[in-house]
Amino acid sequence: MKTKRILMSVMGVIVGGISVGFFKLAAFGVDPFQSFMSGMEQLIPIDFGTLYVIVNACLLLFALIFDKHYINIATMVNLFLLGYVVDFSHNTLLTVFPEATMVVRIVCFIFGFVVLCFASSLYMTADLGVSTYDAIALILTNKWKLGKFKYIRIATDLVCVILGAVLFIAGKGAIKDIPTFIGVGTILTAFFMGPLIDFFNRKVAIPMLEKNKK
Repeated sequence: MKTKRILMSVMGVIVGGISVGFFKLAAFGVDPFQSFMSGMEQLIPIDFGTLYVIVNACLLLFALIFDKHYINIATMVNLFLLGYVVDFSHNTLLTVFPEATMVVRIVCFIFGFVVLCFASSLYMTADLGVSTYDAIALILTNKWKLGKFKYIRIATDLVCVILGAVLFIAGKGAIKDIPTFIGVGTILTAFFMGPLIDFFNRKVAIPMLEKNKK
């Protein structure tokens, strides 16, 4: 049973990283946390994978202080692997689609969004740790009882989007370039990612895990 949970966790992290590569190729805006990371990358111009580890290490400290239950195998895999999987996925897609058409971009966005929500649901349900960012919404929901997960997730996502834009401008990024990482796709993700993860939890991931228990 533990092996199956580990597989769900690792698969969720890796597939999630690949899906972010599709978001980037679509260029309708990345998911809220990645929009925050884009702002950070503009402000602190170092390798994305390394920056991802540093930012998540800070969020890890928050999770360890308030509810270390969410820190486990999947958290470590996410912390040290996801940023590099995103880089690999995006670079590979750029090679395959050097000049993506609008149709390709739309398909990539829809695919990336749905797959990211499904992947998040997998490793959350496996209960072997979640990403440091996901842990924040879960702690606010389950530990601090501030509201339902889907609403708390919408709030944290919106905060990330706003911070991403502010940090990008602070890093002397051009305002006209903001839509490349904060666009209609980001807004749709901010409002619908939480509810869709909740849907996959109830309809797919939890039934899958319960079936494995039998």
